[in-house]
Amino acid sequence: MKTSGNTVFISGGSAGIGLAIAKKLHAAGNKIIINGRSEERLQKALAELDGAVAIQGDLSVQTDRVRIAQVLEAQYPDVNVIVNNAGAAFGYLLSEQTNAHERALIEMNTNYFAIIHFNELLIPHLLQKQEAAIVNISSLAVYGSHKLLPTYGATKAALHSYTVALRYTYEKQENLQVYEVYPPLVNTEFSSYIGGVNGIPASEVADELFDGLANDQFDIPVGETKKYAAAIGEAMAKLASQAA
Repeated sequence: MKTSGNTVFISGGSAGIGLAIAKKLHAAGNKIIINGRSEERLQKALAELDGAVAIQGDLSVQTDRVRIAQVLEAQYPDVNVIVNNAGAAFGYLLSEQTNAHERALIEMNTNYFAIIHFNELLIPHLLQKQEAAIVNISSLAVYGSHKLLPTYGATKAALHSYTVALRYTYEKQENLQVYEVYPPLVNTEFSSYIGGVNGIPASEVADELFDGLANDQFDIPVGETKKYAAAIGEAMAKLASQAA
């Protein structure tokens, strides 16, 4: 896919991985539209993105999703890349909490159901473009859970499964490509509870996404995640050879 001349919408684009992606794509000559819940944080991010614009809203809320999709289609009709980066995660131990199900509901709604709905709203628009893409920011957590994020991994595993199905669904639509990015631990405020300070810089995730777009690499493991992806690839190849 082309890496310049796009109009890119990035949810959760005011900080962390989302802002790093915004900066990378902005520097490459793309028009950037960032989204987030905090108007203050959005304005701070815009100060680092000359010419970019922001749409405030909470994509985990259905009315906001519908409104934001309508704004994109009406005011920014050139949008052709959607980066679903906004997420929710709660750090705690299952042995110390009695409301894990409530937290899991929030995580699953934000990390899975909201993305499915937002994509549904915008896919008809994207299919009209000569070249378009949906990028779902997944996680190393696809491959296993962490005791301090006990229900987060399940939401990312669900997102991964949906992303694969979405890619298969539109595999004959050459103008719509579906990407999935798998960051490991990243040094952001989002991951501070589980030692994010020891993680990779968010810019590394942005760099890997950029290279993935340029090379039509639809699955984009980052950092430590590459080891897991390679191991699974070897196992699948072994099973295929045995079946043959």
